[in-house]
Amino acid sequence: MASDTRNERDSRTVLVGIRSALPGLRPAERRIAELILDDPAGFAARSMAEICDAAGTSTTTLVRFYQRIGYTRFQDLRLDLTRESLRERLENADFPDEVRDIDRDDDLDAVIAKVARSETLSISDTAQALDTEALRRAVDLVAGSSRTDTFGVGAGSIVALDLQRKLSRIGRVALTWPDSHAAWTAAAVFTPGTVAIAISHSGETADTVEFLRLAQASGAKTIAITNHGSSALVRHADVVLLTAARETQFRSGALGSRIAQLMVADCLFIGVAQSNYDAAVDALKSTFDAVQRTRTG
Repeated sequence: MASDTRNERDSRTVLVGIRSALPGLRPAERRIAELILDDPAGFAARSMAEICDAAGTSTTTLVRFYQRIGYTRFQDLRLDLTRESLRERLENADFPDEVRDIDRDDDLDAVIAKVARSETLSISDTAQALDTEALRRAVDLVAGSSRTDTFGVGAGSIVALDLQRKLSRIGRVALTWPDSHAAWTAAAVFTPGTVAIAISHSGETADTVEFLRLAQASGAKTIAITNHGSSALVRHADVVLLTAARETQFRSGALGSRIAQLMVADCLFIGVAQSNYDAAVDALKSTFDAVQRTRTG
């Protein structure tokens, strides 16, 4: 994201990068980041002095912040924020302007619009942020494994189960675990041919981090699906697949995080299926026919 080599992909992912960096920022830097995320276009229109005054911080902290997210010049950050704000307005012209929390007085039309926009933006941002080379490495690991184990807590468990079932349908040996203790005992005895996939939006869910730590310690290859590249989960991952979901206080954004994780899991699954395309198609047909025979029998 450095200014001398900035390209369209960089400007499209500036907000994604800031959201990903949030958990690791110092309090003063976080206040600057929140000003950006609340109103990217408004932030870009302010001077450095105005921003520092609004965030209650110093010019030194502002400089440290934009350097930390990959910029050497403040004007380059402002330009990318302006471009990204314009892009979002054009791409989401059919949605209401506000992408705020759901209010108590919102009618169902407003709820539908806000949730739809949150999920649409989460998918769009994740598509831009997802590292194709990291995805390719993850596909190779799973395709070459003797067994794949998935684990997550809460919404992450839904994604883990979905991925496990999809892999099973194409003939892969895949397991998921219903609780933390079962996941940990399994991870403690993984063999080098196993791939462990852990899913956590924050990357700080203690049970999920422990699962991946045990899996890596036992010699398994590890994959993390998370929204935060500096999280504890990432420290135990051989491959990191980053989502770019948008959280809100009411947690309509939690729907966005789940849909972004499902998108990444689907990309991983399809990549694995493509690695042995004919066998995968045959397996999908066989599993479909098995269910249809049961329904019509």
